[in-house]
Amino acid sequence: MKALLRITLLIAAIVSAGVTVAQAQRVLTGTVYMDGEPAAGVTVEVHKGGTMTTSFDGKYEVAVDPKSKWIKFTPLATGESVREDIENIQGDVFDIAVTGELPSASGAADVGAGGVNLKSLEDLIKEQNQDFMNEWSLYTEFYKQGDYKSAMPHWKKLLKTYPKSTTNLYIQGAKMYEDMIEKAPTAEARKKLLDEYMKLHDTRIKYFGQEGFVLGRKGTAWLKYKLNADDDETPDTEELKKIHKTGFELLSKSVEMQGNETEPPVLVLLMQTTVALFKLGDLPKEKVVENYEKCTEIANNIVATSDDEKEVQITQEQVLPFIEDLFGKSGAADCDVLIKIYSSEYEENKDDIDYIKSMLRRLGKANCTESELFGTATERLYQLDPSAEAAFNMARRFLKKDDMEKAREYYQMAIDQETDNTLKATYHYERGLLRYIKDGNLVGARNDARLALELDPDLCEANKLIGDIYVAASQKFEGTALEKSAVFWLACDYYAKARRGEDCAIEASEMLAKYKKYFPNKEEAFMEGLQDGATYHVGGWINENTKVRF
Repeated sequence: MKALLRITLLIAAIVSAGVTVAQAQRVLTGTVYMDGEPAAGVTVEVHKGGTMTTSFDGKYEVAVDPKSKWIKFTPLATGESVREDIENIQGDVFDIAVTGELPSASGAADVGAGGVNLKSLEDLIKEQNQDFMNEWSLYTEFYKQGDYKSAMPHWKKLLKTYPKSTTNLYIQGAKMYEDMIEKAPTAEARKKLLDEYMKLHDTRIKYFGQEGFVLGRKGTAWLKYKLNADDDETPDTEELKKIHKTGFELLSKSVEMQGNETEPPVLVLLMQTTVALFKLGDLPKEKVVENYEKCTEIANNIVATSDDEKEVQITQEQVLPFIEDLFGKSGAADCDVLIKIYSSEYEENKDDIDYIKSMLRRLGKANCTESELFGTATERLYQLDPSAEAAFNMARRFLKKDDMEKAREYYQMAIDQETDNTLKATYHYERGLLRYIKDGNLVGARNDARLALELDPDLCEANKLIGDIYVAASQKFEGTALEKSAVFWLACDYYAKARRGEDCAIEASEMLAKYKKYFPNKEEAFMEGLQDGATYHVGGWINENTKVRF
């Protein structure tokens, strides 16, 4: 799971403009069969692509345009066509039976075009196929030793000649490719290995099915190795767009086919690529919401129905919170969207404490606190669970109603009940903000801000609040002109601290630039005997030390 989170964090960090990815042209090959035998005289036609007629071996090779929708096979003898949608064809090899069935896994038909043997591992061992057994023995011995370089030639022969023998060829092949990709000496070697690894997924689908499951693995591997932070060849903007789009398409199809059987990490990556493409301008807001609801629904179904305790734990403790966080920070989760989502769900979940808490957190982050839904749910939560968090939400509720007395009462209840220092720090900060803005109580506001910082030193908003308080205090501060101006030294000390926090960096930097203009000038300081860098004490109720600077 740690590896998964590294991948998703990497994708989240990418910010660039995007366009729809152009798909490269491919060449489709295969064998046409009639009644179990290779068929000659069959016209093979691709929509917006090539056309040809098969010879005695039944083989074909045609170019496929990125916009091609179908491929059609028409025997000259009957004129009755068989058509397949291009989007349903995985990989570049596609065999087709226009009459009868494709060769079965028994008898002479077990050997396909090009000498491919389609028998199972059990059948190959039962018939004592020496070629297979020799290659298998050599391959497995090297594989067990971790000598993938020596194992590879034997593995490749097995894959080419006996592709339907066992899924272990694909599972172990994936492990070898990932090891070699990570150790590749050059970007070119890495790219070649990754291309081969991607084709391995297509071959597995061709011979063993499980398309939805394998596409999820393919999409995960694609994103992992195309967006590897350790790669010296960092993708440029256009390449990044293609990478995201390709990953999105693979994962979307996987989730569509797997439904509640989707592997939890695939849900996280789908949500991640969805958000990335939305930020790139390639997806509308509605698609982000749609995929958020889809991923959340599937994840909740996994928690409710899975017999795998580890899977349930990971989904509940990591996957669902990660999806929620991605959606909340996407920019698509605005107030209108959230109200639309939750309004239709609230009545069914109004007795579910966890659901209401989650909903209120999301609405609060999107500044939907004045909505009717937020008010109704806040009061309902307090009825069900008069906890610290519920009291905090009630305080916000009364603050919006401009009922300061009730707001203060509930802030105090939240502070008294809360055991989590980070949350309690937030409650102190918000009450301090109320005292500063609504009451003009600068001393009380500073006390709350200081308590907040004692509980959570990283709460940059509390440092910024103290800076604001001191700026306000400078107007009525008693003393000489220099003593009044010196308050701005102290205010800027707190803005500088606030600037270290990501959430406050921009605004605090603006405040620093703005209020440095009000520092005492050198002439005034010289007359008072003050030197640059010396300690200076701001008296009165402020009672703090700062540094002289100009």
